[in-house]
Amino acid sequence: MPETPSERYVAPVAAAQPVTDAVRVSGKPSNLWRDAWNDLRRRPLFWISLAVVLVILVMAVWPTLFTQTLPNNNCELSNSNQGPAAGHPLGFTFQGCDIYARIVWGARTSVTVGVLAMLIGSIVGFVMGTFAGYYGGWLDSLLSRIGDMFFSIPYILAAVVVMTVFSQFRNVFTLALAIGGFAWASTARVVRAEVLRVRQAEFITASRAIGLSKFRTLLSHVVPNSLAPLLVLATLSLAAGIVAESTLSFLGVGMGADVMSWGADISRAQQTLRVAPMSLIYPSIALTITVLAFIMLGELIRDAMDPRARATR
Repeated sequence: MPETPSERYVAPVAAAQPVTDAVRVSGKPSNLWRDAWNDLRRRPLFWISLAVVLVILVMAVWPTLFTQTLPNNNCELSNSNQGPAAGHPLGFTFQGCDIYARIVWGARTSVTVGVLAMLIGSIVGFVMGTFAGYYGGWLDSLLSRIGDMFFSIPYILAAVVVMTVFSQFRNVFTLALAIGGFAWASTARVVRAEVLRVRQAEFITASRAIGLSKFRTLLSHVVPNSLAPLLVLATLSLAAGIVAESTLSFLGVGMGADVMSWGADISRAQQTLRVAPMSLIYPSIALTITVLAFIMLGELIRDAMDPRARATR
């Protein structure tokens, strides 16, 4: 008689599948910007600094939302150095002008000059640093030496000279050009180092291998992957531009005497520091809070975009 074949056990298919090799395909792919945002939104200090920055920006664009008092049209000598009153929460200056109104309207000049100086310095620095780092060779040497020349010149001192020579053309654009035109060298150095790092990546080699030109590769791959440090530098440069504008206005080489500026108000208030110190303290506090908010925001963004800094928290 033929022997019956022995029965064999076959494990269920579902149980035979290795669980450890399962791959999640439903989640969104991670990248630098998403990881940075996920880190920032969990930090209360980020929301505080962002709220202060937004208030300052809204104050600069729409000052009438914060006060209906014009800073120069309601000055009465009878109110000279007086304390707070109804509708005037911070008191009056030596000329009898509302301190609160001057602080609100002064934000427009400081922020406008800071933003324009930041844009000029960031654009020039990014272009110079990108071309120097990507093309290298004699172009890198030339642009780097030009950057070293500008880096050796204190941009505050250069702006003082420019605004003194062009004193008849004192306006927001001239002041921003005097600051940003000499402050781009530090941005170019950082961008050049970042481009040198990105240029060695494998996707750049693959882009050249499929036939893309060097300039096309620069625009399509190098520039987008080199923007992270520029965002941090732009935030810090904006704070530096506001400080520079206030410094130049304090020295008397900024905007004209009829333009609201925190630096100009601080300069005028130092004459009455002993009898009316609040005329100097209030605009100084506004300047300090504004600069501190932008610096804090830039530092938080820099930490969020650094994977090693995120890993240590």
